[in-house]
Amino acid sequence: MESKAVRDRAADMPREPGVYQFLRGERVLYVGKAVELRDRVRSYVDPRSERIRQMVERADTIEIAVTDTESQALLLEANLIKRHRPKYNVRLKDDKSYPLVALTDHEFPRLRITRDPDSGSTVFGPFTDKGRVETVLKALREVYGLRGCSDHKFAGRDRPCMDYDIDLCTAPCTDEIDRESYLADVTAVERFLGGETDVLAGPLERAMNTAAENEQFERAANLRDALSATRRFHDTGDEAVSTAKTRSRHTDVLGVSLTGEPTVALLRAEDGQLVERERHSLGAPDHTDDAGAVLGAFIPQYYAERELPDRVLCPERPVGETLDAWLAGAGVELRVQGTGREATLVDLAMKNAARSDHDRDGTTRLADVLGLEGVTRIEGFDVSHTGGTAVVGSNVVFVDGEPEKAGYRRKKLPDANDDYAAMETLVRWRAERAIEGRDDRPRPDLLLVDGGSGQLDAARSAQTDTGWEVSVVALAKAQERVITPDRSYDWPAEAPHLRLLQRVRDEAHRFARQYHETLRDEVSTPLDAVPGVGPSTRKRLLDRFGTVEAVRAASAAELRTVHGIGEGTASRIVEHFAREAPN
Repeated sequence: MESKAVRDRAADMPREPGVYQFLRGERVLYVGKAVELRDRVRSYVDPRSERIRQMVERADTIEIAVTDTESQALLLEANLIKRHRPKYNVRLKDDKSYPLVALTDHEFPRLRITRDPDSGSTVFGPFTDKGRVETVLKALREVYGLRGCSDHKFAGRDRPCMDYDIDLCTAPCTDEIDRESYLADVTAVERFLGGETDVLAGPLERAMNTAAENEQFERAANLRDALSATRRFHDTGDEAVSTAKTRSRHTDVLGVSLTGEPTVALLRAEDGQLVERERHSLGAPDHTDDAGAVLGAFIPQYYAERELPDRVLCPERPVGETLDAWLAGAGVELRVQGTGREATLVDLAMKNAARSDHDRDGTTRLADVLGLEGVTRIEGFDVSHTGGTAVVGSNVVFVDGEPEKAGYRRKKLPDANDDYAAMETLVRWRAERAIEGRDDRPRPDLLLVDGGSGQLDAARSAQTDTGWEVSVVALAKAQERVITPDRSYDWPAEAPHLRLLQRVRDEAHRFARQYHETLRDEVSTPLDAVPGVGPSTRKRLLDRFGTVEAVRAASAAELRTVHGIGEGTASRIVEHFAREAPN
């Protein structure tokens, strides 16, 4: 953009806080926040650095989003940086972001919580207490009946779904409400989300009083909790995280290294004792040499959905408009290193940041070999069953080379002795949940399926059918070859990027097998009718032989090789199956 174009665009902007984005086509080049959008964007007429000058020249348009407060602008900026990974921003390579509330621009708008709103949606937030947001949105749907379902479920219905039956939706999908009345309810919801608390608090209070009068005490208590969350909703909408204190005093000490890829080390101290150490790499524009700017980008992005400490200790003051006010408003003391113990801690954090083993988990090398921008987040998939029964699938998550168990998911799959079909069903399930907004986990950088080319083809078929475009590879145990859609790789056994994929594959296998054994042990089998064979003995038999049919075919001598099975039990098993055998 030329200077005149930037000046003209700035002149049309409001004097309010918000976020601005420089774009080239649909690609976001840079995201920034402002206390006053007009003045801040006008400053780009005369860029303050060569890097920013190049960014402005490449951009062809500027988009803005107005926020209610400066703190909300800070949090929304962090969300957009994580979502778009702009080339000219410093960005933390992790998966956290703040939830938003979105009203879609459909004919009958949908109300939902999301971290990745659809284009054209009316967005409110960011918010930080997701549990409170969920409570309030449920109350909104109970009062105003807005739909929460995906387009897939909304289309083609001939009768209302269960949400209509339990008074969460007025069922516009089957014309149980006309569009004019539905849009009036949408307007009421927009008024509440825009700050008019009584739009929801009033109906909730009346319903609570009615329930109490009718001695529906459980319902009255639920309504009371919803009313409490509603009244506190707008008071805490721009906090970064919960600021609930514990008896311990928490201090986070940050150190920065600008050698190679910028890295921030974090030391966590409780009551003066170090309890945790972390290191985080940040994607950054070339020639980033400002530690204050790196810290200013790191802090709001890192503390998304994390509890803020009582104090943050830094080697130098973080650079960032509204950052000081945001931390102070959340009760956090921001300090630049002093002397004595503080200086010692900061020095230790700086040494941790400067360690040269930042790629010990193989993520950087893996991304380079596969031609990906990054593989911060990998999701692994595996299926497990016994002869087509108790079929299950696992979906595990690794972030920065380490398992993130809060992101693990598992699914019961249709019984069938077909590994390819099971894998396709499993990946399709994940893809549909992502596309329909029912899975609030961040988008992965890479999918890994346990198996060979057949499992890879099954996963890609599911992606093609659903339109979920995420890079996917397969890894089978037999030859430990990594198979991609285009070729296969035979990496050295000690290669860190191969070991990373092996850890993901093995964890997916462990998680799937664990779930399979749980289901299998809950299913009755012909072994249950054998005297002396209880659940633990049955489990050992199935672990040893795999299926009931294999147990049936085993000799008494083979059965006795199972721990805990003596001559008598082995004879009873053989005799039992002999009596069952057809003449």
